[in-house]
Amino acid sequence: MRKLCPNLDRDDSLDTVLEVPIPDDMLINAPGADKRRGAGGANMRAWLKNQAFDRATVDGHASATAELQLFLNVVGSPLIPCPVPHDRAFSRSIRDSSIQASTAKYIIQQYIAAMGGQAALQGVRSMYAVGKVRMCASEFHLGDQNVTAAQGRAEVGGFVLWQKTPEVWFFELIMAGHKMSAGSDGKVAWRQSAAEQSHVSRGPPRPLRRSLQGLDPRSIANLFSDAVCIGEKILNGEECFILKLEAGAMTLRARSAPAFDIIHHTVWGYFSQRTGLLIQLEDSHLLRMKSGKGARRSENIFWETSMESVISDYRYIDGINIAHGGHTAVTLFRYGEGSVNHKRKLEETWTVEEADFNVHGLTTDYFLPPADLNKDVDDQNK
Repeated sequence: MRKLCPNLDRDDSLDTVLEVPIPDDMLINAPGADKRRGAGGANMRAWLKNQAFDRATVDGHASATAELQLFLNVVGSPLIPCPVPHDRAFSRSIRDSSIQASTAKYIIQQYIAAMGGQAALQGVRSMYAVGKVRMCASEFHLGDQNVTAAQGRAEVGGFVLWQKTPEVWFFELIMAGHKMSAGSDGKVAWRQSAAEQSHVSRGPPRPLRRSLQGLDPRSIANLFSDAVCIGEKILNGEECFILKLEAGAMTLRARSAPAFDIIHHTVWGYFSQRTGLLIQLEDSHLLRMKSGKGARRSENIFWETSMESVISDYRYIDGINIAHGGHTAVTLFRYGEGSVNHKRKLEETWTVEEADFNVHGLTTDYFLPPADLNKDVDDQNK
């Protein structure tokens, strides 16, 4: 990951610190790049001058830009289905519950032990992670046809995640010259980029899904503290318990809008019986677009988004066991009356290059939403 680049104004000046580290892959394949320092520096300079991290590139490739925006929003920064309860996993007894709920609580206790123990997890006040991602569109289905011509090219990028609590976080992702930011101050979650208008996420503040892909064990334990155990399954040779959690009706109503309804949002966690680790995270999200006027009033269009993340490469940092890599497969499926059914598959591979806990001086002032979102917040609260 490149964290520095040559000063673009003076060759003899100090290197420039990048806002988000750039994966080496973004430069290795660039024209004219070789192992000589001089050529590498010139290539870095030319590449950076041609990029626009503060605005979307406007070059006539509208479809490529739209696909990249799909990567950034759907794969890069989705939120978890519901808010995470505060340390419920560390205080609830396994008694006085149904067999499924009691079993789930026991599994979470084993998970807490595998991640470093209750004392270590409760000692985390903040964290940050730096990593790189590779995204690609694998397939596109229109009706019963497989349209391979629509397959997109792979893109690489880098991300930075800062988190103070599950509801207070900030995330930046740079890919192919596009920059996307998202965050939450504990009261409202938001997302912004140059290619689309900044907006507030509806409903209560929720954690970033990327945090629960093995980076934040404390939030994972608390999220699944209300889950039930629905069975067992063998994944890649590992016997796993399956924990299931569904977003409540109140949360779904808060996330809905006049133009659409959230029908359900369910998450499943697969915990290894041998190690206690979370090795796979899945969630399914169904949205119903409300129909128009007249004859089309009874025609509804449904969007179903399914995400499956395989989590791997666990390593200890300051006594806490976190995942340093994984792979996510996303399926977007649209169907309904008066609509041509189509399905799109997206994929992401990510690695964490650097992570740490209890960042000194990280206050809530660093997580304030952009000033231009205040109007959206006021409108949503009306």
